[in-house]
Amino acid sequence: MKHLAMKAALAAFALAATPAIAQERISIGTGGTGGLFYVIGAGMADVLNKHMENTTARAEVTGASVENIRRVAANQMTFGFSSSSTLYEAKNGMGPFDGDAQKVAAMAYLYPAVLQVATTADTGIASFGDLAGKRVNLGPPGSNAAVLAQRLLEAYGVFDAGNAQFLSYTEGTNALMNGTVDATVVLAGAPTAALIDLDAQRDMVLLPIEEDKVAALFEKYPFYQPYEIKAGTYPDQTAPVMVINDPATIFTAEGADETLINGITKTIFEHLPELGEVHPQAKAIALDTATQTPIDLHPGAKAFFDQAK
Repeated sequence: MKHLAMKAALAAFALAATPAIAQERISIGTGGTGGLFYVIGAGMADVLNKHMENTTARAEVTGASVENIRRVAANQMTFGFSSSSTLYEAKNGMGPFDGDAQKVAAMAYLYPAVLQVATTADTGIASFGDLAGKRVNLGPPGSNAAVLAQRLLEAYGVFDAGNAQFLSYTEGTNALMNGTVDATVVLAGAPTAALIDLDAQRDMVLLPIEEDKVAALFEKYPFYQPYEIKAGTYPDQTAPVMVINDPATIFTAEGADETLINGITKTIFEHLPELGEVHPQAKAIALDTATQTPIDLHPGAKAFFDQAK
């Protein structure tokens, strides 16, 4: 009996002396709870928790791109979401990061976020040139939508600060329907709820960009991309419409652990069908577009994509 008690004690000591496998804690910088960054980030956290061993992942509510970049670069979060334009500016010390370049690296292009400039047939507006002297809602103040919309209108020579308004997307479409603005913008995936509602109540017109007019814009701001909204995306849209894409991306710190980032990237992209269930826009995340990032890929992410292709 004494011998058995001694064996049990030794076994318990050996078990206690065995080091526990540490849980990897992954924090994901997203955005507000009502936004797409948060919805898809929470979906990524679920995928990582289910399929990446010894991992606890959590989506963090944040102020989106700028805050995510600063916190990830400071190693306060593992990776985060950002628009391509903001990520490029952060890496190069431009815009809100003027003179304060951030040490970040891309993980993947996710999905298109396109600037859709809408009006209605009764305004007679059919092109960006027709917006001269018109009242245009550029989107929420300080938003990526407002910045891009102003740059686009300036490229056409029709930006007028006196006629610019800065309303939310829903407020902008309501203002268009009641005649207090002549055009409004939305920066989001297409189709998007605000314009679906507008198209259901009015004969909506989406304004197409013209290559010769925006060539200098793309040269000056290389993080923007042309993007075609296919005909029929909205019921009243009978022809394809070329617009500007400011894609959503994920990124991490430049010095983040290569094995960890490789594992995160691999787990996300090997379970895309599952991630696609969280929101229709998540279905646009694809291996064949993932490397189209505005800054260099982190070595861990690059290693996965090089092997996967």
